[in-house]
Amino acid sequence: MSEQSKTRSVSVLGLGPMGQAMVKAFLAAGVEVTVWNRSAAKVDAMVELGAKRADSVAEALAANEVSVLSLTHYAAMYDVLGQAPEALAGKVIANLSSDSPEKARAGAAWVRERGAQFLSGGVMSAGDNIEHPASYIFYSGPKEVFDANAELLRPLSPQEYLGADDGLAQVFYQALLTVFHPWLLAFDQATAMIAKSGHDIAQFVPFAVRSSEAYPYFMEQFSVANQNGGWADLASLKMMVAGAQHIIDASEEVGVDAGFSHLSQQYWRKAVEASEAAGKAVSTYELMRGTD
Repeated sequence: MSEQSKTRSVSVLGLGPMGQAMVKAFLAAGVEVTVWNRSAAKVDAMVELGAKRADSVAEALAANEVSVLSLTHYAAMYDVLGQAPEALAGKVIANLSSDSPEKARAGAAWVRERGAQFLSGGVMSAGDNIEHPASYIFYSGPKEVFDANAELLRPLSPQEYLGADDGLAQVFYQALLTVFHPWLLAFDQATAMIAKSGHDIAQFVPFAVRSSEAYPYFMEQFSVANQNGGWADLASLKMMVAGAQHIIDASEEVGVDAGFSHLSQQYWRKAVEASEAAGKAVSTYELMRGTD
């Protein structure tokens, strides 16, 4: 295969919203794209934009040296690639699907056992908007495999290569989603509180954005604390319990479900109880981390 075809053509398997965004990004960058998906309608839509159709997984893998997977989870990878395992020999598989680090490591081993190279990726994007300035992709796996294919994958989003551990991209990806998911729930509760109090969510949002500007400061402060056992002060922990109760009261007074705040309060209470039992302050970080 010529150097030009190596660097300017790719197959994309899986055409959900993220897979479609990837196809569009490749095409916009002048990369030739072959697509496969279970649903023919999604393939048709990408073909109309200029992609090439593959009628089977084997055909998609054979079309190019590199294939990008955008699937729901790693179990789907086995289901898809298992349709043509003989076609994997000599190929490069970049799996940008979400799953646990251990499942990524197992998936990498499965692909390599069938003669292909492997990269794991975690797509940190604003929804399926991979062109958003805040979007980027974690990659992990052998450095030489990443280096050889980085230019081809560059149209998708800025790249952050983390290391050789196949699971590392998913460690960082899932850690960031651990922060993001509670934020989504908290924002729903907060805006429900505003609305049920008879006020305008739109009036509230600028203040929420303004307050979020302090988050980097807190992250930096707490990251230092957590590298040293976590932030813990008994009086402050008790204050957090009381503060959580105020949020619960404000929510429930207007009929908003405060289950998320009740859960938060439980962690602060556990830290207070552990601190009192130990005779020294015990942080929520210590409680979550557990013992090595």
